[in-house]
Amino acid sequence: QVPLVESGGGLVQAGGSLKLGCAAPGIITNIKTMGWYRQAPGKQRELVATVATGGRTDYADSVKGRFTISRDNPKNTVFLQMNSLEPEDTATYYCHVQQSVLVYWGKGTLVTVSA
Repeated sequence: QVPLVESGGGLVQAGGSLKLGCAAPGIITNIKTMGWYRQAPGKQRELVATVATGGRTDYADSVKGRFTISRDNPKNTVFLQMNSLEPEDTATYYCHVQQSVLVYWGKGTLVTVSA
C-alpha cells in the first residue's frame, strides 16, 4: 500500500480555520482526482471535496462557501482550506487519490471543532 502523507488537523473553536494537506508519492501517476472524505463517529464516510486534474471541483453541500480545495499537480499535492468551522465538521478526514483504476486512501487526520 502506497502511503499518502497527510498534514493538518487538530482542535479549533467554532468559527475558526484549519488547513489540511496531502501529498501522494511520485510513483502514483496518471491521477484523475484528489480530494477529501470525512467520517464522524457513528456515521458513514462522506465526500467533502474533490478536484480533478483539469481543475473541476466538487463539494458537499454542507461545506460549500466555507471550504476550498486546491491542488498542485506537479507535486501530487492537495489542500483543503476549512473556514468558519462548525462543531458538525468534527470528523476524521481522509485523503483520497483516484487513478484510472486504483484508489488510494490516507490514514486519516482528526479535526475537532469545539462549540
